[in-house]
Amino acid sequence: MPTADTLNPAVDTAAADRRLSGASPSERIAWAHKEYGNSLVLSTSFGAQAAVMLHLATQVVPGIPVVFVDTGYLFPETYRFADELTSRLKLNLKVYRATESPAWIEARHGKLWEQGAEGLARYNQIVKVAPMQRALAELGARAWLAGLRRVQSSTRGHLNVVSEQDGRMKVLPIVEWTDRDVFAYLTKHGLPYHPLWEKGYVSIGDVHTTLPLTGEMTPEDTRFFGLKRECGLHDPAANI
Repeated sequence: MPTADTLNPAVDTAAADRRLSGASPSERIAWAHKEYGNSLVLSTSFGAQAAVMLHLATQVVPGIPVVFVDTGYLFPETYRFADELTSRLKLNLKVYRATESPAWIEARHGKLWEQGAEGLARYNQIVKVAPMQRALAELGARAWLAGLRRVQSSTRGHLNVVSEQDGRMKVLPIVEWTDRDVFAYLTKHGLPYHPLWEKGYVSIGDVHTTLPLTGEMTPEDTRFFGLKRECGLHDPAANI
């Protein structure tokens, strides 16, 4: 389990957040790399707008380890999208999975995602949080870049550029970006949205807990049957 000494003791989290609040995404990434060097990683879900952070980070830090947690239940389009971007951006992709196969997990626990909020929490712990914990530990990560943005949900509206999560520095280079900013960046660099974006999927996870945005739904309703928004990877309470 990571501890506070995983952090660079010379970095004052609050001061860094204030300093970087007016910086560009590239400047934020460069700062993180200067402070943490090879101990810096980037996470991705190969979600709807994943190409933005993947492109931004690899322009500043070519070869940065890119952590991708494969639950075994992703859409076929997601796997093909991952292959496309890995090839195009020459990603140093590090794929992590649960220690048990999806079939074995179902044999032991049943379809956890059909067992209410408690089942979803257990499912996410097994197939997402635990593999990410292992990835960060094995890669020696002291700092972590992620593409979270405040406008994505009510649970993310308070996010800072720089924060600490369970003994690691977490840097969110595009945290204040709007959907318009994302569109402009993708268009400028000729980068694609996830293939399911055009079919109404605004947040893309597993096949059994992801729905397209329709009718009176909010974006938060499209994941986990509206029971929750976060899967645990970005929740300090998950002990990542």
